[in-house]
Amino acid sequence: MIQDEATPDSEYRGLMALMPPRIRGFALLARFDRPIGWWLLFWPCSFGLLLAGGFAAHWDLLLWFLLGSIAMRGAGCVYNDIVDRDLDAKVARTASRPLPSGMVSLRAAWIWLFLLCLIGLVVLLQLRWEAQLLALGSLALVAAYPFMKRITWWPQAWLGMVFSWGAPVGWISIAGGFDAAMLWLYTGCIFWVVGYDTIYAMQDREDDALVGIRSSALRLGGHLRGGVALFYLLALAAWAMALWSVRSQALVLLALVPAALHLIWQVVTLKQDGTDAIDKFRSNRFAGLLMALACLTVGSSA
Repeated sequence: MIQDEATPDSEYRGLMALMPPRIRGFALLARFDRPIGWWLLFWPCSFGLLLAGGFAAHWDLLLWFLLGSIAMRGAGCVYNDIVDRDLDAKVARTASRPLPSGMVSLRAAWIWLFLLCLIGLVVLLQLRWEAQLLALGSLALVAAYPFMKRITWWPQAWLGMVFSWGAPVGWISIAGGFDAAMLWLYTGCIFWVVGYDTIYAMQDREDDALVGIRSSALRLGGHLRGGVALFYLLALAAWAMALWSVRSQALVLLALVPAALHLIWQVVTLKQDGTDAIDKFRSNRFAGLLMALACLTVGSSA
């Protein structure tokens, strides 16, 4: 195993420390100890719903989207770990995950994956049929994602398409059809994901290079901060177009300023050695909240 000083991928804190070991293994496999993942999956769903003006009449869908984000992010992590179990065993940060460590068997992992998908199905049934069909369209992207790091330097771009899929689903769950605002919103979310996941990948640069895993953090090399800045700039530009498409008044762009300032702070203070990468990555839960508030403001006033 490759040794390094990386932060362990699984940490037993809070409720995790109180769980019986067998139950804890399944919770860790679904990353319930790391809520940042489901927040990052949930925020694009909320962007679409809120920008489409659906908060007043369909606020309950936000709760369903949150439940679905928790379940499907967990299912995605279980599937990813099943595919990557041999690679994870070679990387110090991921060697303690339930599958490579033997805490959960492969058969039990498949059963857990099925149960999480059942919860996702319950959530899917709460949506209008157009949104249901669109949501199902993400399954192919999800299934292919674990293999992207083996064939491209930009697996973060594929993850961007997956984690941003909730934006059009949220939009269509209210509007019932495609729109320029929805497409701009989805595009902005993709660039946002590429930016923050590039920051996340900074933690694993040495291990990834040794075991043959590709990432945008490795591809950008010494231009990493500039690359993240570019991705965030493109995200903000696309989001601005989404807001403008809903209400073409210059004042609506002011709603985007708080989120823009937060992303600028991330880039300016990001350390090139990656020692603060996990903190900067996790701070995107606040970036998502600020963007959701912008969508609520514009969507409610359109």
